[in-house]
Amino acid sequence: MSLRTFTDSAGREWEAYDVIPRADERRRYDRRSAEVKAAEVEDRRDSDRRLTVGGVEHIASKAGWLCFESHDERRRLTPIPEDWARCDEAKLQTYLQEARPARVSGEHRSIK
Repeated sequence: MSLRTFTDSAGREWEAYDVIPRADERRRYDRRSAEVKAAEVEDRRDSDRRLTVGGVEHIASKAGWLCFESHDERRRLTPIPEDWARCDEAKLQTYLQEARPARVSGEHRSIK
C-alpha cells in the first residue's frame, strides 16, 4: 500500500492510498458462470435479498480502489490510476474530483 498526503486547492489536507483486497476476501467464483453447475448454486430469483444501507453503493473491484480521506470525508476511485503514486498534486486533485463519496464508518483515523 502506498500513501500520499496532499493539499487541495481549497487548502484541505487529504491522504490518498490504494486498497487492493486480498485474494481470500474476493468471491470464490462467479455464480453466473457456466463452469458452476446449476445444482451447486441456490436459485435466488424468487426473492429480492439485497440490502441497501444509506443508499451507498458497494464497490467490489478485484483490482481495488484508490481511497481519499480528509477529516470527515472519504472518497473512492476505481480503477486505480497507474500513475497516482508519482503524479503531481494537480493530477492527484483531478483524481480526487473524479472519486465517488464513500461512507465513513466506525473509528475513522483523522489527518492531524
